[in-house]
Amino acid sequence: MSQADLKGKWALILGASSGFGAATALELARNGVNIFGLHLDRGPALDNVKKLVAEIEDCGVRAIYINANIANDEKRADAIGRIKAALAEDAAGPQTVHVVMHSVAFGSLLPFIGEDPSKSLSKAQMEMTLDVMANSLVYWVQDLWRAGLLGRGSRVFSMTSAGSVQVFETYGAVSAAKSALESHTRQLALELGRHGVLVNCIMAGVTDTPALRKIPGNDKLIEGAVRRNPSGRLTTTEDIAKTIRALSDPEVAWINGAVIVVDGGELISG
Repeated sequence: MSQADLKGKWALILGASSGFGAATALELARNGVNIFGLHLDRGPALDNVKKLVAEIEDCGVRAIYINANIANDEKRADAIGRIKAALAEDAAGPQTVHVVMHSVAFGSLLPFIGEDPSKSLSKAQMEMTLDVMANSLVYWVQDLWRAGLLGRGSRVFSMTSAGSVQVFETYGAVSAAKSALESHTRQLALELGRHGVLVNCIMAGVTDTPALRKIPGNDKLIEGAVRRNPSGRLTTTEDIAKTIRALSDPEVAWINGAVIVVDGGELISG
């Protein structure tokens, strides 16, 4: 694939300020893709966002970053309006988004059954985790489709993990969300496939990201992943970014509704 294959196209990345989202934004930008980035950051973290946006723009592409809660209906509607307006500014440019990446890591890490009930998962926390990390994919794709921002050749990527099929302490709500996310991905692939929109799920191996560092016992997860992986190292955000860039090639058009494992063999060696 040459850079020209993606040059001038647009990507929408939900969770675009760090981890997989930031790495993918940079990788796509280096290949000529303009970036819409949704993120939720406060205080000192905003300085890092500014640096990231500057790095993206140094690639010669546009970067429109919006600081908003991706799970809020009004914020979603506002962002989609801004995306549509930006595309309309260039009548000769693409009027649809080529890549949508859902990389949202925000949920409860409390156990279902704890010695202290006040430190066990509540109904509100379970519902919030599922809504933000799984259901929001459906709502974004619905609204993008209704706004005419997805078309033949567009592709949607959600981000899952082995936690959808394996259990870790305190990971119950997130595990449920990842399982639901994979199911949502398959259903969207079924319904949008006839329109030429591809929807797939990337199952990343254990990766040292800010989200991983929030999981209790993350050091053991990292140690185990390195030990099991045939390559003897963790998956990196760049591994995922390059995979998404490759799958964004317009000629790659026959992968749909799949959970694509990108982990160097970590899962099969578990």
